[in-house]
Amino acid sequence: MPPSPHVSRSSDPDGSDALHQLVLSSLDDDQAVDTISIPLGGKSSIADHMVIASGRSTRQVASMASKLVEKIKGEFGRSARIEGLPTADWVLIDAGDVIVHLFRPEVRSFYNLERMWAFGDTPSPAAAS
Repeated sequence: MPPSPHVSRSSDPDGSDALHQLVLSSLDDDQAVDTISIPLGGKSSIADHMVIASGRSTRQVASMASKLVEKIKGEFGRSARIEGLPTADWVLIDAGDVIVHLFRPEVRSFYNLERMWAFGDTPSPAAAS
């Protein structure tokens, strides 16, 4: 299997914020459940934000992921990496400055990424972002 292309991070903080807002808006439009955003600044160099959300079914998770990747490409002209789409239990989207995890609720509660990445902080609900 050929190596996947690396998704580059933007050096423009406004671009990162715009991408973050696009992700939150897209997930809200698609009726994602329990969307949270975890700021990664000062915690990790992999991205500026991590967004975690749930869908009610594998079909909704796959649909949200596909639409989000298309919106990122249309708005920012960059191709986001996507993993896990065929099964859609847990889909990872690497958009460079924003990492998105989309889960079915049972899978999300099992892995509990919010707790792992919060490092003692309370993740902020996306509406407060």
